[in-house]
Amino acid sequence: MKPDFREVLTKCILTGDGAMGTYLYGMGFPVGVSYEEFNLIRPHVIEDVHRRYYEAGARIIETNTFSANLASLTHYGLDNEVEAINRAGVRIARAAVGSDAYVVGAVGSIRAGKRKNIAEAQLEQLFRQQMDALLQEGADGLLLETFYDLEEALLALRIARSLSDVPVITQFAVEKDAVTQDGVPLTAAFEQLKQAGADVVGFNCRSGPNGILRAIDCIVGEIPLPLSVFPNAGIPDYVDGKYTFTASPEYFAESARKFADRGARIIGGCCGTTPEHIAAIAAALNGYEPQQPDAIRETAPTTQAETIQIKEAFTPPAQLEPNIVDVVKERHTVIVELDPPRDLDIQKFMAGAKALAEVKADAVTMADNSLAVTRMSNIALAALVGQQAGIRPLVHIACRDRNLIGTQSHMMGLDALGIDHVLAVTGDPARFGDLPDSSSVYDLTSFEMIRMIKQLNEGVAFSGKPLKQKAKFVTGAAFNPNVKYLDKAIQRLEKKIESGADYIMTQPVYDKELIIRVAEATKQLSVPVFIGIMPLASGRNAEYLHNEVPGIQLSDEVRKRMAGLEGEEGRAEGVRIAEELLDTAIEHFKGIYLITPFMFYDMTVKLTDYVWRKTSKITR
Repeated sequence: MKPDFREVLTKCILTGDGAMGTYLYGMGFPVGVSYEEFNLIRPHVIEDVHRRYYEAGARIIETNTFSANLASLTHYGLDNEVEAINRAGVRIARAAVGSDAYVVGAVGSIRAGKRKNIAEAQLEQLFRQQMDALLQEGADGLLLETFYDLEEALLALRIARSLSDVPVITQFAVEKDAVTQDGVPLTAAFEQLKQAGADVVGFNCRSGPNGILRAIDCIVGEIPLPLSVFPNAGIPDYVDGKYTFTASPEYFAESARKFADRGARIIGGCCGTTPEHIAAIAAALNGYEPQQPDAIRETAPTTQAETIQIKEAFTPPAQLEPNIVDVVKERHTVIVELDPPRDLDIQKFMAGAKALAEVKADAVTMADNSLAVTRMSNIALAALVGQQAGIRPLVHIACRDRNLIGTQSHMMGLDALGIDHVLAVTGDPARFGDLPDSSSVYDLTSFEMIRMIKQLNEGVAFSGKPLKQKAKFVTGAAFNPNVKYLDKAIQRLEKKIESGADYIMTQPVYDKELIIRVAEATKQLSVPVFIGIMPLASGRNAEYLHNEVPGIQLSDEVRKRMAGLEGEEGRAEGVRIAEELLDTAIEHFKGIYLITPFMFYDMTVKLTDYVWRKTSKITR
């Protein structure tokens, strides 16, 4: 017989398994189907996935039943299969693994952070039906995962406890903040879960290792129960119609030890993880002796930006005309990105825009709900930036959020406001943002988006019908130079230019040699390139960007310089590194694209001023 699960957690760390849905997707199975139904129609596939995770070292095996509740299965016409799918999920997992593995019944959130229209009585019925089937088939425990609200998590836990005394793991999906989506501090939430009968509390999905580490470090006081963590493999990228994840198994191995130091007793993976990630975790934890949590717990870094005064800043030559392409042909030009706020307070954002205007940045650019996280409309902020800060706005237009109707409407609104500089981007997948039940539209690719926008410039609507006047959009395209095969990326970029792109903005680059290579590789292009530079805010920020964010790769030298630096010390070193990169960038590019981290606009104000000081010397 296996040792008692609760007793095991007091003595050692268990390795959990990894993703099921994204792993099946990677095997070639399509989205838009019920992967839970595979328990009935493709049991051998599910058994094979479980076996791979077990052989990689996982000893906590989740059943393939995350969405196997009546509300979800009804969408696929599987109303009558709830019990069969859940029971089969337990049997398949049990058959795939050895007797030393614990098979836990996976039960996902039904509200998924937004569906408040589902009444509590209905939720209770849905959870009870699923849990009863899992327990009747003999699951060793239950894993309540990807809960956003404490209210729903407590409801599910109470039902589990009314049915059985098996171990119950309860996990939240959070970002870096130490609060649930319904506003309860995690310390209080975990204490309430303990009182309600949880055996283990923790986190899964929504964030990669960095985000979950930050959430743990934000928790005030002791965590009252053993901790479990199942992070995503970073932020997904969507390229050529396929989702990919960036975080490597090696990064997960490093992160596993950090989680262990913070008291985690179950460590696995969620979306994007594979048996290779789980094998790396198991190997990293083999014989590892965690540090005392009190010795490594860090204070959550503040995101309050400092307001600074730039004295005697060099004033660049006057703009020739309001077209960024024409300006960059004549002189060095600086575009600075500020992220729109996630709430209704725009004071800091507008202060940043005004500070950048004071140091003569040429444009402020605003992303379109980047990382699929809901932010204030960049159209509204662009209008305010132009009116109140007196600086050119440049807005990103993502393919993810709007169908053809919404996209043309959006573009027509921009034209009416006189906002004519845009950047067409694909957009990060919605399912990995703060509203995971939202749909990713993707009616258009970024190539098609560019062509459609240029069609408006010809006075032709998306439908092909003539418009009464022509738009005047200056349309940019994004480019990721942090790739293995730069020549292939350039070929893709050339297609965007053929589609009508007027200029290019790159992902941030952290390697001087790569800046030179990109300059050489793009010198034949017919449009200007704005090379991306984003100052690093801390050592943690550096590791997160390198390991979890698609399209960003840091050099070993940069990572070593940032290692262990936080707060003002980290930001100061980040600015120094950016200045060194700018020295090279200014020699090879007239277009400079500065990206502001965490709204620390003082950093990009300093760097904008630095560009003018450097280019004034070049001019002289």
